[in-house]
Amino acid sequence: KMSMDSRAREVFAAAVEAVQPDSVVRKGLERKGDWVCVDGHQFALKRNLHLVGFGKAVLGMAAEAERIVGDHLVRGIISVPHGIQQTLRRHGKEHLLLKENSRIRVMEGAKHNLPDVDAQEAAEEIKNLASQLTEEDLLLVLISGGGSALLPAPIPPVSLQEKLDVTRKLAAAGATIQELNTVRRALSLLKGGGLAQCARPAQVIALILSDVIGDPLDLIASGPTVLAEVSPEGVLSVFERYKLLNSLPASVMEVLRSPTLRKSTDQPEAPGHVLNVVIGSNSLALKCAGLRARELGFLPVVLAPGVCGDVRAVAKLYGLLARFACSPDKPPPEITQGILDLGKEVGVQSWDLCRTMKVLNEGRTEGWGATCLLAGGEPTVELTGMGQGGRNQELALRVGWELRGLEQPPDGPVFLSGGTDGQDGPTEAAGALTDAGLLGESQAQGLDIESFLMNNDSYTFFSRLSAGKRLLVPGLTCTNVMDVHMLLIPPIPNRK
Repeated sequence: KMSMDSRAREVFAAAVEAVQPDSVVRKGLERKGDWVCVDGHQFALKRNLHLVGFGKAVLGMAAEAERIVGDHLVRGIISVPHGIQQTLRRHGKEHLLLKENSRIRVMEGAKHNLPDVDAQEAAEEIKNLASQLTEEDLLLVLISGGGSALLPAPIPPVSLQEKLDVTRKLAAAGATIQELNTVRRALSLLKGGGLAQCARPAQVIALILSDVIGDPLDLIASGPTVLAEVSPEGVLSVFERYKLLNSLPASVMEVLRSPTLRKSTDQPEAPGHVLNVVIGSNSLALKCAGLRARELGFLPVVLAPGVCGDVRAVAKLYGLLARFACSPDKPPPEITQGILDLGKEVGVQSWDLCRTMKVLNEGRTEGWGATCLLAGGEPTVELTGMGQGGRNQELALRVGWELRGLEQPPDGPVFLSGGTDGQDGPTEAAGALTDAGLLGESQAQGLDIESFLMNNDSYTFFSRLSAGKRLLVPGLTCTNVMDVHMLLIPPIPNRK
């Protein structure tokens, strides 16, 4: 029989498999003769399909899209991360590369995930392709996480460096992602619906692999196909809020004061001109993880796909949920209250927590057997040290500490946290697995959990502990829909 640890790894692998770039396109883009079907809408193919894309997972998405539409593809341009083709080849992922005679041109840029001259050149080419289309044409737009840095198109006379400096200063001052995007859109030719406007009067179909909590279309890659009204006053008020108004370059002020700044009121969006469809997301990954968990003998329960907030609060929540689930009798009311209080801090609705606790309670009273609690999202880590690690390994380490005193597997819970992109911080691991035995195991090997946590050094901790056997190292996954959290609860003997 497979161990709890092995089954947790299997469930994580199913989550990643569900959001592979080629498989999400295969499910989302259906060919029926000379028609293509997307999200219930049909479009006629008459050798009139053009393709653009930008993002870390877009190469595999484009290869599959070209396979599906075949000769109807006229041409395409995609902007992808520097070195990605070589990396995919090296890892034996040829199925995610374009064929030799492809009609799609690949442009690599955005080294270190920052917009650069190469990415700007790709954005210019994409803009030119879109601008030449007629109402007979279809423009297929492929978007994934990392797309924002791969599509930089500052409005002249703003330079790429000036735009970068302005957004960096805002980020350093503590601006929210919404505020940063407001500014990015105002200074960009393509973000905030700019690409969709360039493509008028062609029909635009955007297929999106989401790496943002809640899948807000205007935030993923800064929404190049989602028309957003730009109000110069709104943008200036963001700079004012962070006391940066007086240090803005003259070029930025010129663009913000320009009467031609894009406003959606000038050109009302033609109905049906743009179709935006999320074809892969954290919710899809969790759904497929749940199916695999069921095959492995667990009852799957999805808590929420949008866990966020401080990693310490998230760890406490999972620790309390484990205690709630593993209690042989009715859990004390302070555990239930603690769970509800923490939920507010980490983006989980009380309704979702009550529903989850009800299922766990029924599992205990009716003796259902094992449960697999699944969640997703992207917690944050406050850096206090100089160690190596990432939010998933730190979360696993903190949950291991919270589980102390409970039974060890196979009679106690197992927790896994992993990044679907396969890389947690600057390490080779995606995350780690932990259980109530962590504290004893680390003490026996002379590793002090608290000092590793103080130094944000979770990767070093898990590498040294039992020769790294608790690390989760799936290698290159070619996708990203944030993180997967999993709590496996064994059957709890009920004291009736």
